[in-house]
Amino acid sequence: MRRYGPPIGCFLVLFAFISPRLALFALFLFSDLLSRAFDSWFVPFIGFFLLPWTTLAYAAMWSSSDRVYGFEWFIVVLAFLADLASYASRNRARSARA
Repeated sequence: MRRYGPPIGCFLVLFAFISPRLALFALFLFSDLLSRAFDSWFVPFIGFFLLPWTTLAYAAMWSSSDRVYGFEWFIVVLAFLADLASYASRNRARSARA
């Protein structure tokens, strides 16, 4: 198994629990995982703002075998559902205040 740089998994998980955007920023600064998982800078940049959990899950699943397949897609879909749930709860909270 190939290793790219120092392992920062524990810090990444901690940052992800605080904020997925913080974890993506840490990945950007201290690792080349995002550049390996995505062909361009545009997709992770848009993912940072629109779908941070999905972007983080895809990059994490990519790191295991340099591709995403099988059960790994299930994890990415769960992250996508978490992103949708955060948008839905935000909209529900706004309409409850109004």
